[in-house]
Amino acid sequence: MTGKFTPSMSRRAFLAGTSAGAALIVLHPYSARAAANQAHLRIMETTDLHVHVYPYDYYADRPIDTVGLSRTASIIEQIRAEATNTLLVDNGDFLQGNPMGDYIAYERGMKEGDMHPVIAAMNTVGFDVATIGNHEFNYGLDFLSKAAAGADFPIVLANIATETGAGPRDDTTLFKPYVILDREVTDGAGETHPIRIGIIGFTPPQVMNWDRKHLEGNVQARDIVETAEAYVPEIREQGADIVIALSHSGIGSADREDGMENASVPLAGVDGIDALVTGHSHLVFPSPTYADYAAVDAEAGLIHGKPAVMGGFWGSHLGLIDLLLEREGGEWRVVSSTTEARPISKRNEDRSITALVEDNAAVLEAARADHEATLAYVRRAVGETAAPLHSYFALVADDPSVQIVSKAQQWYIGQMLAGTEYEGLPILSAAAPFKAGGRGGPDYYTDVPVGPVAIKNVADLYLYPNTVRAVKVTGAQLRDWLERSAGMFNQVEAGASDAVLLNPDFPSYNFDVIDGVTYQIDLSQPSKFGPKGEVENAEAQRIVNLAFEGAPVTDDMEFVIATNNYRASGGGNFPGTGDTIIFEGPDTNRDVIVRYIVEQGTINPSADANWSFAPLDGTTVLFETGPKARELMGDVKGVTIEEAGDGADGFALFRITL
Repeated sequence: MTGKFTPSMSRRAFLAGTSAGAALIVLHPYSARAAANQAHLRIMETTDLHVHVYPYDYYADRPIDTVGLSRTASIIEQIRAEATNTLLVDNGDFLQGNPMGDYIAYERGMKEGDMHPVIAAMNTVGFDVATIGNHEFNYGLDFLSKAAAGADFPIVLANIATETGAGPRDDTTLFKPYVILDREVTDGAGETHPIRIGIIGFTPPQVMNWDRKHLEGNVQARDIVETAEAYVPEIREQGADIVIALSHSGIGSADREDGMENASVPLAGVDGIDALVTGHSHLVFPSPTYADYAAVDAEAGLIHGKPAVMGGFWGSHLGLIDLLLEREGGEWRVVSSTTEARPISKRNEDRSITALVEDNAAVLEAARADHEATLAYVRRAVGETAAPLHSYFALVADDPSVQIVSKAQQWYIGQMLAGTEYEGLPILSAAAPFKAGGRGGPDYYTDVPVGPVAIKNVADLYLYPNTVRAVKVTGAQLRDWLERSAGMFNQVEAGASDAVLLNPDFPSYNFDVIDGVTYQIDLSQPSKFGPKGEVENAEAQRIVNLAFEGAPVTDDMEFVIATNNYRASGGGNFPGTGDTIIFEGPDTNRDVIVRYIVEQGTINPSADANWSFAPLDGTTVLFETGPKARELMGDVKGVTIEEAGDGADGFALFRITL
């Protein structure tokens, strides 16, 4: 028993070899009340798997309960037990996104006939069809072709063409634009009837920018909605009873614009589409996240009145659309629907995680060899660091663990903006220390010694699965960005002795250091901004001597700042964010750091003291950090530090002379 579901296989036989074999079979209300001319069809969706077959965090090198197709597969088993008629689709971004994906692409390779582990796992689960996400292009078209060749299911993608014609229907597409699945459904009276299900796939046209080096001159992208308007009538002409759109595109504006990245709302408005699965945004739908979106019913799971779902990311949820179909005149139509996203885990009040399902053993087995090889890969060095990467002094001085993140972001955005209208603008980079003691305790610091750097060390440098973004700001916004960041410090009166430096209520992840400019922080001034980013002291100016390439920064100068999606979207309420985004990268900051280290070979992120405190004669301040900082204080540049005894709760106390 492989665990793979096929239409000819008894569901009880399938379940007998799986972890859900003992599950209670419960019929969905649609199945229970379907009439003789009605059938209940359950559409199941995974999206943005990003190679997460195992419930494992390769960066942290430990098992976790919040991810993994092996867990989602157990929900799939349960759904198949509950429903007579099911369809399983994947919405793209399955080939890249964690170290297993990088191991296959950069280490093991894909030769003709090789099986990619995520494809092997998907074959085991028994997908009916999949589409291509933007990340499928990250390793190039040859890699994608070889990986896709192993799929036991059709792959569809309508808006990427190797040759374009007068309109979408005249294109030579990279994959089939759509398929029509000839299936049978059982109605409420137990009778079987034929049904033709049309399935079409889409990916963001921005792939032409994100993966220019692989795609330019090889393929072209079309607008998602334009492509749908061309193909959906053809799918209907070919006899499809219902049409499902696999939209690897987020739920965004209802106002249609050419080339939209997040086009699922206008896509749902295309005549002839009955239901759509969405993704790309790594969010859940239906959910309150989308409560105020135009044309979206975030509670009922409808977009333009049509059922839609988004099943999280990394296998965190299974998207589920239930359709009640009615047969009239030999044709099927949708009469009602429900949607939900079923999670594989839940977060408890104490922030602990409880797994809601167990692993599917057959899915684990399908990828076991490559999983084990990936563990060896993440534990092996991918580069060297010539300087220690620690965050013990990250809140009081320019810091190597923050600088390596900044340098990687700057390197990446430089490549992404090449050839765009923004090429030539100065690229700065903002990064903050995530592990900086506080409530995490005296050992909660980044600490990577000189020498080999393994992929798993990157989790110590960057805790969160953020993605890289870039914003365009003025010199005035840049200055206020830094003013907001300087709220980390208490106001210090000139001449004070051992004043407390750090504001304990200011989170370290909001202390952005911006590389590419030089500046000082005048602690004698009050903070311009309050704890939530509100202006408290409009005339205050802590940021002094702000300069770019040795010249003062003026208010009307223009800069690009590389940062993460949290900050760029307005997280922390920083001036210059929220509505200034010019680039949304498809890559996580972690992935970018790994690529940067691999390309550089040896990194030397010794802090260059581009920021410091403005001198205050006769003034000293105290701060706490981890006790290991005593061994490293001699390497800190731009500030005079000495030991000042023991702090509270295991911390060490240090003094700075301003």
